Amino acid sequence: MPSLPPEERRLWTVAAVVYLADQLSKLAVLRFLGPWDEREVIAGFFKFVHWGNTGAAWSLFTGNNGLLALVSVLALVVLYLTRERFEPQTLIGQAALGLMFGGILGNLTDRLRVGHVIDFLRFYLVRRGDGAEVGFPAFNLADSAICVGVGLLLLRTFLPRPPQEASLSRPL
Repeated sequence: MPSLPPEERRLWTVAAVVYLADQLSKLAVLRFLGPWDEREVIAGFFKFVHWGNTGAAWSLFTGNNGLLALVSVLALVVLYLTRERFEPQTLIGQAALGLMFGGILGNLTDRLRVGHVIDFLRFYLVRRGDGAEVGFPAFNLADSAICVGVGLLLLRTFLPRPPQEASLSRPL
């Protein structure tokens, strides 16, 4: 079996680390928190929760777990087939692609294994007066990895290119 080039190894190592960290953290949630349970870590700011999400980010498209699993598979295929466009020869490209592959695979595994994505990190504030919570929707490590990966790709578009790269991309 031929070995992968170093840049491919780095990309897939990042993906594997993200996937394993995501799945192990979700196994801990399943072990220590019942469905819809919460454990306050920093009062009025952060808690661990065990929330199931059959939708996408911010619970958009709730109840469409099967469709979103299919979208995840398509996203993985398209990302894999177009990975050369994301500069996988650079460290930023390898990290970004690895983070996105690992994150998408982590959430896809949840959708297929338990029928929803397991979200467990919740940042919030308690509103004065009525005591209601306002905050960021609960999320998980896979969500974070996907967001950081996309952010790295955006950052890369704004970084200056080395002179030899810039001359190759200039129209004739």
